[in-house]
Amino acid sequence: MPVIDKYNRRVEKINSLLCVGLDSDFEKLPEEFKKLENPQFEFNKKIIEETNEFAASFKLNIAFYEGRGQKGIEELKMTMDYFRSNFPDIFLICDSKRGDIGNTNRGYISFILDWLGFDAMTVSPYLGGESLQPFFEREDKGIIILAKTSNPGSGEFQDLEINGRPIWKIVAEKAANEWNKKENLLLVAGATYPEQMAEIRKITGEMTFLVPGIGAQGGDVEATVKAGINDGKKGLIINSSRGIIFSSNPREEAKKLRAEVNKFRI
Repeated sequence: MPVIDKYNRRVEKINSLLCVGLDSDFEKLPEEFKKLENPQFEFNKKIIEETNEFAASFKLNIAFYEGRGQKGIEELKMTMDYFRSNFPDIFLICDSKRGDIGNTNRGYISFILDWLGFDAMTVSPYLGGESLQPFFEREDKGIIILAKTSNPGSGEFQDLEINGRPIWKIVAEKAANEWNKKENLLLVAGATYPEQMAEIRKITGEMTFLVPGIGAQGGDVEATVKAGINDGKKGLIINSSRGIIFSSNPREEAKKLRAEVNKFRI
């Protein structure tokens, strides 16, 4: 059974394509949490409790935990254990952007997918498909390949053309036509570039996209959904991080974004 089925079952259960990003930057945590023994975990727990009914997925950017050293990794593990104990059907993504030679990648796999227990992780294709084979072999996990990212400088390399085709398009073609033998690949397609997302959809068929760029980065919800939705009215994991978790009412922000996305799932 393809790993994306876990995400799709959650989508159907709660009628949502929303992903809440637990980018729990310690410096931005409310002061009452900084005083606690496990500040990032307690903050995450609060956000999870307030938003889980609207979220098909949660994404945790590992840098915000690695930056605190051993304590941050411990609280990341606590967060993952809390998810598994209380919300085992939620699709959990590690935003790690890893990608190295094969032996090194096996270490990333052991740490992120096995010990921490994420359902999926982001990887960079820059070293080529050969280097990513250890990831591709994990048919029980989702491997999310960077194609067209949401940041303003993404075009510096991703828009460079080879034989008239931009690199982001070549990555999408490779992922869809050559690398996805285990049906466990997803792509990153930023909400800030809906025209490119629409092209990636044409290339990849029903493949699911992780979509950063909604909220603080300014991506447009209507343009994103119309460009990226697949024939099953799914195919998108629409992430919002800061716009939800550091808002005055995370529950209401998550509810509002789910409703806005669903308005265009027609």
